[in-house]
Amino acid sequence: MSNVFNFTFVPWFRSVAPYIHKLRGSTVVVGVAGEAIAAGKLPLIAQDLALIQSMGVQIVLVHGFRPQVNEQLQAKGHEAKYSHGMRITDSVALDCAQEAAGQLRYEIEAAFSQGLPNTPMAGATVRVISGNFITARPVGLIDGVDFIHSGLVRKVDTEGIQRTLDMGAMVLLSPFGFSPTGEAFNLTMEDVATSIAVALQADKLMFLTEVPGIRLDAADPTSEIDTELPLADAKKMLTALPSAAQPTDTAFYLQHCIRACEGGVERSHILPFAVDGALLLEIYTHDGIGTMVVDEKLESVREATMDDVSGIVALIEPFEKDGTLVKRDRTEIERDAGNYTIIEHDGVIFGCAALYPYPEARTGEMAALTVLPDTQSQGDGERLLKRIETRAKAQGLQSIFVLTTRTMHWFLKRGFVQVNPDWLPEARKRKYNWDRKSQVLVKKIG
Repeated sequence: MSNVFNFTFVPWFRSVAPYIHKLRGSTVVVGVAGEAIAAGKLPLIAQDLALIQSMGVQIVLVHGFRPQVNEQLQAKGHEAKYSHGMRITDSVALDCAQEAAGQLRYEIEAAFSQGLPNTPMAGATVRVISGNFITARPVGLIDGVDFIHSGLVRKVDTEGIQRTLDMGAMVLLSPFGFSPTGEAFNLTMEDVATSIAVALQADKLMFLTEVPGIRLDAADPTSEIDTELPLADAKKMLTALPSAAQPTDTAFYLQHCIRACEGGVERSHILPFAVDGALLLEIYTHDGIGTMVVDEKLESVREATMDDVSGIVALIEPFEKDGTLVKRDRTEIERDAGNYTIIEHDGVIFGCAALYPYPEARTGEMAALTVLPDTQSQGDGERLLKRIETRAKAQGLQSIFVLTTRTMHWFLKRGFVQVNPDWLPEARKRKYNWDRKSQVLVKKIG
C-alpha cells in the first residue's frame, strides 16, 4: 500500500466520520427508479445500501418498475397509456405490473444475498423483508380519464414497518397496495416512498433517478445543479413549472420532495443513478451529488458554544501543525469559546474565527481564521470576516487586526493595511513573538 494512498485515505475517512456518527440510528427511505435497474445499476446500488445499513442506518427501499412494465406490455402487444403523469392501469397492465414486481423483487433480494470474497458485499448480512404494509385506494376519474386499477396510498402500516426495521432488517416494497376488500392497485414508486417517509417521519427521503437533480436555471439544461434548495424556494419554483408528465420533467420528483418536507421529513434528495456511488456521495460528503430540498438552509454562521470546542479543535489542528496558525491549547479554546464564530453545515463545523477585543485601544484581534481546505474558495472566509467585523462594531471597536505569516495577500485584498508591530495595543505587544515575525495588518471598521 503506497504512502500516497495512506495520505489520501486517512484524511478522507476521518472527514466522513461526523456524517457516520450523525446518521447512525436514522431512518432513510430510498426510492429507486425502475430505469436504474434496467440500466444494470442494481448490484452497485445494493452494495452501497448494504454499506450504509452496516453503519447503523435503517433503510426502507421502494423500487419502481415503469420500463419493466412497459417491456411486458410491448411483449403482449399492448400499448402503455399515461395521463397526468400516471399510468392508466387496465387489467392487462395490472397483470404486467404484477409480473414485473415479482421479477424485480427476486432480483433485488438476490443482489442483497451476494457475499463473494473481495467484493463490497463480502461478510455482509442483509435481511430483506417485504410485506403488505400499504393500504391503497383507487385514483378514480380525473378530468374524465378513468385510471381503473391505478391507485394512491391510503394508509401506511407504520408500526409494522418500524418493527421490521428494529429487527435489523431492510424493508423492501414494490409500488403495490391493496384495498380492505383485497383489490390490488398499481401505485407509483414516488407516492409510496413519499408516503412512507412522511408516515415514519424519516430523516431522509432519497430518489435515485434518471435526472441529475434540480438545475439552478430550470430552463437551461446546461446550468449547474442546485445542491441545496430551501423549501420556500422549491415551492416557488414548482408553481412556475408546467405540470409533470414524465420523470424527466423538473417538477416530477420536485413535487414529491416538497410534499415530504411539508409532511415533516427533514431532507429530501434527488440523485442521478448514472453517477456511481451517488447515495454515498450525497450522504457522506459535504456538498453531495444531487439536489437536497430542506425546510431551511442547513448552513449557518453563528457564535460558538462549549459544545463546539471539539469541532473547532479538530478544524484548526492541521493548520497549527503546518505552522499556519499559532498553537492553542484546548483549555484556552474552552475558556474563549464565546469569542469564536463558526460556520456550520448540517452539524459539521467547517470554518471558524475568533475575536479578542482590546477595548482600551478601540481595536480587536481576529485570530484562528480557518476554513476546511475542501470548502475554500466558496466565500466562507469573507463570511467569517464580515461576522467578526459586525461583532467588533457591536462592541464599539473602530478596527480589527490580524497577525499572519502566510496569508497576507488575502487580507490586503479585503481592505487591511500593513503596519509596524509597534502599532499593536500594549497588552498584545507584550505577547508578540518576535521570532515568528508575523505581519500585522489592520482594517478600519468605523
